[in-house]
Amino acid sequence: MSDSDPYRRLAGIYDLIIEPMQSGVRRVALEVASPSPSWRVLDVGCGTGTGMLPYLDTGCSVSGVDVSEAMLDRARARLGDRAEVHLSDGSSLPFPDGQFDLVTTSLVLHEIAQQDRGGFLSEMARVAKADGRVLVTDFRFGSMRGWKGPVMRGVSWLIERVSGHYSGYRSFKAGGGVPGVLETADLLLDREKIVAGGNLAVYLIHPQASAR
Repeated sequence: MSDSDPYRRLAGIYDLIIEPMQSGVRRVALEVASPSPSWRVLDVGCGTGTGMLPYLDTGCSVSGVDVSEAMLDRARARLGDRAEVHLSDGSSLPFPDGQFDLVTTSLVLHEIAQQDRGGFLSEMARVAKADGRVLVTDFRFGSMRGWKGPVMRGVSWLIERVSGHYSGYRSFKAGGGVPGVLETADLLLDREKIVAGGNLAVYLIHPQASAR
């Protein structure tokens, strides 16, 4: 395993520390785009494969890609032959055009270099079917709700600092978050569902370019 793997040390503890904070958000994402057993689903930045399980349990055909071989080793151990996973940073996905009914990514977009975020979303849209959807969960920068919003914002700030992703977090905020990236990628937002007290949102995106 390469020492350049950015998640080599995190892979062993990811499900213990990070996954519990994402479980509720994943449930909302499943409600925003309720899967059908006939669907083909791709998870970009699939990590240890936990987010792929609900789609597999629904009967979907599921694939995943991740930049970390250590994370993919965990995913393979968890999923076995139920899903195929590939090493990819998402900039050039190893699939032909129009293959998937749903293409998802969770808390990955803000980690992509600012100048590459539009291309990252466009690549996800490329492999989605014309009548499919792209589902993005990431930070939202706006008014917060109740006690959960400020608490989650503080926790997120700390995690981004410790993980070394804080510069990406800041540039993502400065660029307007997901709506700002959609403008650069010329893609249409179908629906936004605010979660985690306003700290995160789930965005359902049409894979075809807007008519602007």
